[in-house]
Amino acid sequence: MNDRRHPSWAIPCTLLFLSAAPGFSPAWSQTLPADSPIAEALRTAEAGVAAIVAVPEGRRTFENTLGALDDVLAKLRLDTDFVIFMQYVSTDAKERERGERADQDARNWLIALSKREDLYRAVRAFADSQPQLSGEQKRALEFALRDYRRAGMELPAEQREKLKQIEMEVARLGIEFEKHIREDTTSVPLSRDELRGLPEKVLAQLKRDGEKYLVTMDYPTFNPLLDFCQVETSREAVWRAYKSRCADTNIPVLEQILKLRAQQARMLGYAHAADFETETRMARNAAAAKKFYDNLRPLVRRKAKLDWDEFTAAKRQHTGDAAATLKPWDFSFYKNRLLDSKYAVDTEKVREYFPLERVVDGLFSITQSLYGLEYRDATAKAASSGRPIWHPDVRLYEVWDKATGEMLGEFYIDLFPRDAKYNHAAQWGLAPRKVWKDGTVTRPLAALVCNFSKPTATEPSLLRHDEVETFFHEFGHCLHSILTNTRLAQFSGPNVATDFVEAPSQMFENWVWDAAVLKSFARHYQTGAPFPDDLLKGMLSARHLGSGLDAEHQFYYALVDLEYHSQPDGAVDTRRIQHDLFSQIEQYAAVEGVNYQATFGHLVGYQAGYYGYMWSLVYACDMFQRFREQGMLSPEAGRYYRGKILARGGSVDEFEMLRDYLGREPRMEPFLEHLGLKP
Repeated sequence: MNDRRHPSWAIPCTLLFLSAAPGFSPAWSQTLPADSPIAEALRTAEAGVAAIVAVPEGRRTFENTLGALDDVLAKLRLDTDFVIFMQYVSTDAKERERGERADQDARNWLIALSKREDLYRAVRAFADSQPQLSGEQKRALEFALRDYRRAGMELPAEQREKLKQIEMEVARLGIEFEKHIREDTTSVPLSRDELRGLPEKVLAQLKRDGEKYLVTMDYPTFNPLLDFCQVETSREAVWRAYKSRCADTNIPVLEQILKLRAQQARMLGYAHAADFETETRMARNAAAAKKFYDNLRPLVRRKAKLDWDEFTAAKRQHTGDAAATLKPWDFSFYKNRLLDSKYAVDTEKVREYFPLERVVDGLFSITQSLYGLEYRDATAKAASSGRPIWHPDVRLYEVWDKATGEMLGEFYIDLFPRDAKYNHAAQWGLAPRKVWKDGTVTRPLAALVCNFSKPTATEPSLLRHDEVETFFHEFGHCLHSILTNTRLAQFSGPNVATDFVEAPSQMFENWVWDAAVLKSFARHYQTGAPFPDDLLKGMLSARHLGSGLDAEHQFYYALVDLEYHSQPDGAVDTRRIQHDLFSQIEQYAAVEGVNYQATFGHLVGYQAGYYGYMWSLVYACDMFQRFREQGMLSPEAGRYYRGKILARGGSVDEFEMLRDYLGREPRMEPFLEHLGLKP
């Protein structure tokens, strides 16, 4: 779950459903640089807004006001999303720069749009007419009025202008923060002896500087090193380097962002940025998010203490030092040793049963059966259908509904690391579902971006089990994007409260822990032998190994994020807070000199929202119970879930949607069981 996110254009300002607080200014067309890569798209959007404003008094309807605004913004997404996305995946530096520039121009335009008085008056006039609305239309109006208040439309004009400048600067700094992370080239030079225990296949892929191997921070290198390297000082050096990337460049950027967000919140009447950010989420305020953790932490600490004792004993036995203490860079290493010694699970052996092509085939087979779908490889015809392929590794698929014969949408997969590519795992929504006035439908387009080990000359890409879990997780987001059935683009797919957006993807992780599911696709990459029963039994028995320590690490990320955004003046010493909270929340001693917050990308996209990973996991575990009862591969359970959750997108209140799906109030017990805790 670390560093997984869903960086779509779902937003703080739901009215405009894009990636930053939306906006427009009447004078924007005069100030927009002529060389903007999306100038034409913004001019088209301006014309659409002008038509909305021009509707005569007394003639306003949903269709010519909020419906028309949804049209304008959906068209803007279709014209700009792909250009902006290229900053994360393109191999061409100029194209990445073009994407960054487009991102900044789009954000600025959208920020200004939320401050445009004549558009606000148009929406207000429609609301004052007391229209009789229901469903998506009623929700759209409620969100519009809420979001205009949050955009500062009740403030005097000069304060709105100041607010606009603050939001534009936050957007600019956020793009800069993420660019620094993508372009980081940190590596640690280590000798072969210092890399003792690292598998030969990993060593073979490392670049060298003389006798030294250059250990880079990409997942296919970083994770195996922490898992297997016998030399603690090497694990520590690499862990420290990973947790200190971009400190010089990004900490000043982050701390300026925090000041600006706090200033924005104060101007709008909120105690701090955390209350502003959580208002539109299921939690509704920061106090509720903190209370959630106050209640959960004592329950999890019981399991975490057992984990601590078990892992500490493993370290002492391994090192022969009866006084050895566990360090953060030890967790993966001793988890791996315990898997082997206690549960007979050799993680390198496990990888041999997860060649990427078989995992893809298995994932596709399972989801096609569950949800009544058919995936068709459309890579060969992508160019002729107007779908660019930005790298030879990329594949494009169409999603068809078996029952109706209708094409529902498309998705890309881009699965291997390369220079300057987004370096975690995420799903991007590149086009929303949209029903236009003439009845035509724009179908969703999504992109799944991961960083798995590349094939070599001697073997295919072999996935760790947690990478298989990651793949299923991100594909859960993809299905949320594709299987939506909303009419308005603003509610399409994962455009839900950000403390619910992870629930569908987290729920889908359970499939990689089911014996029947794994047996259906896991085969040895050389012999084709099925997954061994004893290995599978060990994996399932060890599912909760270290779950308490791991959960507390997630608590730490969430509570640091909330603390950063709960300072009324935004004057945050991010180094001090992340250091002080570490040993308060986790059982490790605080580590001096690291600055993980400098590459904590969620602070830009999920600000005051990382708590949502655990929050949504509660609902994910509860939703999963239907599949546990009816069968992991039950098409009936799949159809029910597709209709009650995935199809609805953000068109229904999340609590209402959950109650309807569950047939009762949500429960905490399945979540506690998921962590290996007895209720």
